Amino acid sequence: MVGILYGVGVGPGDPDLITVKGMRILQQVPVVAFPAGTGGKPGIAQQIVTPWLRSGQVELSLKFPFVQDEAVLQHAWQVAAKTVWDVLRQGQDVAFVSEGDVSFYSTFTYLAQTVQCLDPAVEVKPIPGVASPMAAAAALGLPLTVRSQRLTILPALYTVADLETAIAHADVIVLMKVSSVYEQVWSVLANHGLLEHSYVVERATQPHQVIYADLRDRPSLQLPYFSLLVVQIAGREKVENIEKNL
Repeated sequence: MVGILYGVGVGPGDPDLITVKGMRILQQVPVVAFPAGTGGKPGIAQQIVTPWLRSGQVELSLKFPFVQDEAVLQHAWQVAAKTVWDVLRQGQDVAFVSEGDVSFYSTFTYLAQTVQCLDPAVEVKPIPGVASPMAAAAALGLPLTVRSQRLTILPALYTVADLETAIAHADVIVLMKVSSVYEQVWSVLANHGLLEHSYVVERATQPHQVIYADLRDRPSLQLPYFSLLVVQIAGREKVENIEKNL
């Protein structure tokens, strides 16, 4: 018998946001795997699940480099998949935990696909979790979308043209990994008069969560990696329509 590979989304940071099903799977498997942290520190997913792990469970720390080099990434996925498969082929189930949701820009996708390339008999069971855009909206106390609003999520901004296109077609935009391009984004939003309706959330739901609302006087924020920006384009249009009718 080959073990089952579970992918458990554990939410954006608050340990209480793990689902009941995710908790059940997490506590019943003999082996829990997670992305390794940097600088010798535990990663976000490991920090989230540590309070819930049972004594005696085996913990596997898997290295996934933060690079764009496809060859480097492929090698890392192969090494991680081989490590997990060595456990699965002994008949032990493994739960790989990932911050957010395992189907939403998650490392789990690559791990699961690579494991199944090694052994197509491996059964993969994803367990959904709370994704960061939803957590950020809750932190802001705002609905992410209402009625027929169109939502665009950009996982990373590589060109300003991508943002311009999103502004032209979406009612709400979420920009993830915004820290490295924040000043460029700020300039584009300023040109479109959207800064008053834009919000930055750092480390949503975590103890050091920070929120910035109305970015008109914040052109040069120094943001951590886990920051995202929410733009309410429809909100701006509503305000403008009200002003025209006054």
